[in-house]
Amino acid sequence: MQQPAVEVSEELAFTRATFTRLKDALNSTIVGQEMVIDQLLTAILADGHVLLEGVPGTAKTLLVKTIANLVGADFGRIQLTPDMLPSDIVGTSVYDLNTRTFAMRKGPIFTSLLLADEINRTPPKTQSALLEAMEERQVTLDGHTEKLSDLFLVVATQNPVEFEGTYPLPEAQLDRFMLKVLIGYPGRDAEKLMLQNWQEGKYRRFTEPLQAVTTADEILTCRQELLKVKVEDSVMNYLIELVQKSRSVSDLQLGASPRAALAWLGAAKAHAAIEGRDFVTPDNIKFMAEPVLRHRLILNAEAELDGVTVAQVVANILRQVAVPR
Repeated sequence: MQQPAVEVSEELAFTRATFTRLKDALNSTIVGQEMVIDQLLTAILADGHVLLEGVPGTAKTLLVKTIANLVGADFGRIQLTPDMLPSDIVGTSVYDLNTRTFAMRKGPIFTSLLLADEINRTPPKTQSALLEAMEERQVTLDGHTEKLSDLFLVVATQNPVEFEGTYPLPEAQLDRFMLKVLIGYPGRDAEKLMLQNWQEGKYRRFTEPLQAVTTADEILTCRQELLKVKVEDSVMNYLIELVQKSRSVSDLQLGASPRAALAWLGAAKAHAAIEGRDFVTPDNIKFMAEPVLRHRLILNAEAELDGVTVAQVVANILRQVAVPR
């Protein structure tokens, strides 16, 4: 049954139109990953970082670069390796012989959309170079603090099947990612379309770059409009019950943090705005449950031995908490 049209403000209508253009342009390039695109766009609107996990060859890098092109934003990429140092990310001070002073040489973190490729391949000391930037949108170098772009967003990728020579992210850093998005193989029809697109010359190095369909300023304007998305007390209480429930599940040694609750609410509001509504529904809360929680809930040893998964725990939490009417 088709949902009745919902009257929204002109500003929220602008937000929906902006992200509809982005979604359509992304789906025309990245085929078979509609759910992944929905979650990534939700994080962009909600001003949250993303941990993107998938096996090699599933277009993780292409997806992030395509988003940067479509937004017309500065794009930076760091290929993280075991021998990388924090200064390779944030920059360093260099002595200038002419002026006899030290000057800051900025690292690749000074951009709008940063792709941290294979983040679990670099040691914890280097991983921690991203912490201040992710939380406070600034970098402190030699006692001097530099603000980052207002649009600044980190999308970090990791491979779920290779563990040799990797350094798993600590819980404190995982919690700074608003969403963990899983990107898998496309379906048969989508993969056939992908091959046809390649045959026609797409995805080649010499193809024309994509034209931007929005701007960084428009994205920032849309973020401001999220303040107008309402959350009824019943929906807010539903979210609180879910968060509290996650902290008392016997299969977990760590439940959702207060930061997780904030991220969950922000993501739900962004998802509602992209759908064209100025209020959050329980369905928005449920849609964002897994990407918000899957990297934050830590199973205990007994649950892992029994083959319990985080996805099963999230599903059980959603079943056990009554949905408001």
